[in-house]
Amino acid sequence: MAKIDTLKEIVAKKKEKLALVKQVLPEEELKAKLAALAPTRPFLEAVHKPRTISLIAEIKKQSPSVGVIRPEFNLQEIARIYQETGVQAISVLTEEDFFGGNITYLNDVKAVTEVPILRKDFLLEPYQVYESRYFGADAILLIADLLTQDQLTEMMQIASTLGLDYLIEVHDEKELKKVLKLKDVKLIGINNRNLRTLEVDPKTVERLITLVPKDKVVVVESGIRSKQDVMFYKILGVSAVLIGTSFMSAPDLRNKVEEVMGW
Repeated sequence: MAKIDTLKEIVAKKKEKLALVKQVLPEEELKAKLAALAPTRPFLEAVHKPRTISLIAEIKKQSPSVGVIRPEFNLQEIARIYQETGVQAISVLTEEDFFGGNITYLNDVKAVTEVPILRKDFLLEPYQVYESRYFGADAILLIADLLTQDQLTEMMQIASTLGLDYLIEVHDEKELKKVLKLKDVKLIGINNRNLRTLEVDPKTVERLITLVPKDKVVVVESGIRSKQDVMFYKILGVSAVLIGTSFMSAPDLRNKVEEVMGW
């Protein structure tokens, strides 16, 4: 039996949704709305602190690998707890069909927090960069596996002009090499999860971090469950960890954040 390629399924659905969204709010109209927005919050600056490891705490209701993670999902309450525990940034999953997200969550979270907000989604074209800025993101995730070098460059340039930081996610050596050829890449996300098979390999970071130049800021994603994991990544030279499922599945969110981060 052929294995399901989850990423392929997500992208197909995303393209359908995107076509509809662009009919409701065409790109030129969207761009015109950006001029009146307040400045973005500095994401890179927030997660890059010398001699410490920063936390990007994630908000997501469900995922393709686990299903529903947090049945009692109160978006703003989660955001407030993250803010109160002292997280450096918040990642908000906005993909609807597989993660139970919504793009309106960005401003809902922003309204009750002071930290920068990362839009975590499957960005395929420039429209979504403008859309991210309009709906309240301070930074966007760009997945190297989904985009050519030219597409990455174009979306990075648009993000820069809009005051958005960008985290470029890689999963293997080939993707990392592609990203390192690009100019102006400061933030690299190493994802322990293979988005196509959904399998998590904690050794992914160990393999790839030695290939990342020291002037880059490295964020680790997926499979981080304990204080030992966080300490291990700190020793490896990682600047920030992005943690979602471990927090979202915890009955006491505040305690879990403090326990995993050693705060």
